[in-house]
Amino acid sequence: MEFERLLELVGDEPVFETALLLAGKVNPDIVRLQLTRWTNSGRVYQLRRGLYAIAPPYQKVKPHPFLVANRMQRASYISGQSALSFYGLIPDTVQATLSITAGRPERLETPLGVFEFRHIKPELLRGYRMTALHGPKTAEQNALVATPEKALLDLVYLQPGGDQPTYLRELRLQNLERLNLDELRRQAEIFNTPKLRRAVNTILRLAHSETQEYETL
Repeated sequence: MEFERLLELVGDEPVFETALLLAGKVNPDIVRLQLTRWTNSGRVYQLRRGLYAIAPPYQKVKPHPFLVANRMQRASYISGQSALSFYGLIPDTVQATLSITAGRPERLETPLGVFEFRHIKPELLRGYRMTALHGPKTAEQNALVATPEKALLDLVYLQPGGDQPTYLRELRLQNLERLNLDELRRQAEIFNTPKLRRAVNTILRLAHSETQEYETL
């Protein structure tokens, strides 16, 4: 297979799997050997075993890190600080893309960034939705992303001391009017832990304080 043929097969796909290239009478060993050569030459990025992306300047679409994370672990969704930054609820730019999974936790460093997967109980694997992503050259990409309320609760749940007022203030939460406070309470009850209830009470106070500050401007 020539590299031009690979580009034709991949098309506008942000990332692709080895299986995409194995249709017909193609020798799997030859495909894998070619992928290794293209990876070594810098024309293809290997993200994990069997998952690849075309490298610049050959790529037609820039893969959004949220989509990449979803493809790295299928049963996962974006949450925590990554989702909160995406929604504009915290001002910080997050270095690693954080995902929640019922599978094993892991941290992967790739040419497209650092991806961290945190484990959560299967019954808490909820509160996410398919979300349109935006960015330069990302075209039409979608990924599973926690709702703002669930992203905040996941972060509190997984962070030691995440319910402490000091920690929640250090997050520099903003635009809290974007939170559905009733949904926040409902999702917290699903966790059924005193930690989440304490955190919700603090978040409600912060939201009330932000509203008062806005009204006095």
